[in-house]
Amino acid sequence: MSSHRRNHLPRVPGIRGPVLGPRDILLLVACVLGLATAWLFYAASGPGNVQPAYGQEVAAAKSLVASSGPPATVSPSSVPQRITYPAAGMDVVVHPLEPQGGDAESRSILPPGTMDGYWLTPFGTPGVGSENTTYVIGHSWEGLDAPFNHLSSAAVPGDILTVATEAGVLRYAVESVTTYTKSTLKDSPVWDAVPNRLVLISCYTEDPWGKNVVVVASPARVP
Repeated sequence: MSSHRRNHLPRVPGIRGPVLGPRDILLLVACVLGLATAWLFYAASGPGNVQPAYGQEVAAAKSLVASSGPPATVSPSSVPQRITYPAAGMDVVVHPLEPQGGDAESRSILPPGTMDGYWLTPFGTPGVGSENTTYVIGHSWEGLDAPFNHLSSAAVPGDILTVATEAGVLRYAVESVTTYTKSTLKDSPVWDAVPNRLVLISCYTEDPWGKNVVVVASPARVP
């Protein structure tokens, strides 16, 4: 059996690195160049110039679209259940009303004698897909603080009101507040079929027997 002889090299005091060959030197140079490139890129961009990731860019774009003003009417058309109109002191339950006989055609519709609101079912339904104006009517009352009373005195263009439906809550902005004599209301543009429009009708409190007040509103824009 043969034996191997070990050559003992003299130890030199101090710390010495390994001896580098040509290949090791090339790898080291590549690493140094990579680190230098990364440092230069970071210095050029800076913390304030860091670009968002793709998902962040998409989210920012969606946020911009959402705030640029699409209509707030985002729920499908559905039966109205309640109207809240803070500026006019109005918070009223809404019931469906099917006019009798030819009342819908003659536009001579009398709601039940309550303080609630009544949605005229032959016409439009509020929400996306509406093909006609939505009409809600109600009585003004003498000697009582009824919800519809304040439409005559407090409603002004620019007011915001909401309509709660089976599908969600819709925001409307008031476009006009107009009084009509009861004899001319039936032939007015109020009855034109306008998709997504909302019309509130009641007696004009200063002349409840001779006039009606009409509040016309359209879907409000997202703030």
